Amino acid sequence: MKNLLRIMLLVTAVFAFTSSASAQQRRGGERISREQLAEKQAKHIAEELALSSDVTEKFITTYLNCQREVWALGPRQSRNRNSSMTDCQTDSVIQARFDHSQKLLNIRKKYYAEYSKFLTSKQIERVYELERQMMKRLSDRRNSRRR
Repeated sequence: MKNLLRIMLLVTAVFAFTSSASAQQRRGGERISREQLAEKQAKHIAEELALSSDVTEKFITTYLNCQREVWALGPRQSRNRNSSMTDCQTDSVIQARFDHSQKLLNIRKKYYAEYSKFLTSKQIERVYELERQMMKRLSDRRNSRRR
């Protein structure tokens, strides 16, 4: 009788562990890499602009290269308002933000020139608009999960 009880307890524990692990695996499997997300965004934008297949290919490649350069800059510094920082420290944080913004601007200018080789200015403006909308949607979704 004791052995039967032990076996049942062991089977229950194993079952609980495996179902928990598979649930975590499914949740983790739903998450896509930022590279995959950027590619999906590029395809969505190309579809919205109704680009031809050869222009779509150029756009996706260029868009992904641009995103990689932006990612290489690293994350923006948070706006940590720490009242205990000295004026010198605060100045250095502000200067670092300026540097980051300038690097981002340089990348955007570079890729505007690249996009101009195969897109019109109106199409490029639409690309930026669609990109902003998608980022806002992602941000809103992320913020709603935190609540």
